[in-house]
Parts: sequence; C-alpha cells; structure tokens
Amino acid sequence: MKKQNLILGLFFGMIASINAQDNNSQQSNAGIKGGYNLAAVNFDGDGETGQRHSFHVGVYVEEFLSESIAIQPELLYSQQGYEIKNSSGTFTQKLNYINLPLMLKAYPSKNFFLEAGPQIGLAVTHKEEYDGLFSSSREFDPNNFDWGINFGTGFKTDSGISLGVRYHLGMGDLYDEGKAQNRVWHFSIGFDL
Repeated sequence: MKKQNLILGLFFGMIASINAQDNNSQQSNAGIKGGYNLAAVNFDGDGETGQRHSFHVGVYVEEFLSESIAIQPELLYSQQGYEIKNSSGTFTQKLNYINLPLMLKAYPSKNFFLEAGPQIGLAVTHKEEYDGLFSSSREFDPNNFDWGINFGTGFKTDSGISLGVRYHLGMGDLYDEGKAQNRVWHFSIGFDL
C-alpha cells in the first residue's frame, strides 16, 4: 500500500510541476487512453514466451515544452503476463500492473510523434492458470516492483484523437530466481478532454 501511495504521489507531483512551467506555444492537454496489449516475458535472455492478449486503460497529461517537444506522464492499469502452450495444455501467467510511464515526445511534424521514456510499475494482481487434462488456478506473490523503458510512435489529429504503438522493454526481474522480464506491445487510442 505504501508503494501505491508513493506512485500516486509521484504522478500528481509531476503533473503539478509540469503545469507550473511556462508553455511556449502549444496547448497543454489531458485525456484518457486505452487499448490492446500483446504481452510476453523474456526468460534469461533465451527468447520470449507466447503472448497474452489483454488491455490497458488510463489517463495522461501532455505538456508542451516547445513547439515540437512535449512531456507526457501517464497512470495506466495494464494487464500483462504470458502463455506457454504444449501438447498437454496451456499455462497462463496473469500479471496486472498500475504503471507510471513518463514519456518525452518529439513532434517532427504537426501530427506525427515519436516517444521514449522510463516506466515504473506496481503489480496489483498475479495469477497462474493451467488448462489441460487437469485444470488448476493458484495465486503467487511476484516481485511487486517493475521498471523498464518505453519506445513508441503515433499520430495525433488536430481534434485531439491519438493513435499510437509503444513497446515496453522491462528491466526489472519478475521473480527472485532467474531473469524473467516483461515485454509488452501497446496499441492505444487516446482522447484529449
């Protein structure tokens, strides 16, 4: 609970400090976004697992620092994890996070943007399911804290509707043993409010 309060405090602190800065040209905006996730996990650098199909949803604030550079903190609920299929069944790892990305956005043209930035995340639920000859479901405690780097691109209309794709390269280990790290493709639509 302390980590959740810390993440929320950091998010709202960033929003307050960004809003206190001078805006040179473009309008600041806030909005909602959501979309589709293709999530997997990389184990020990040996390749990725099968993908879990899921979603993300959240809010953002976009603050322009200049005509073509913006900073965008976000608060997202993101379903992540992975699947492993073999002849005896399907193992699904369900990892759900509250993520706090902080994106630096560059607009090389009026409506097209490139973005990159760090992300921290807090696991809020974790569940493993096996569907095969004998089905079972158990809950485990993962490492609660995750972090990584995001890279993405997108298009934003003059009316404030944005379409984007982003790749999350997880750097934090999911488990105490071995190197298991999140890998997530996000396909988003956003609406300025």
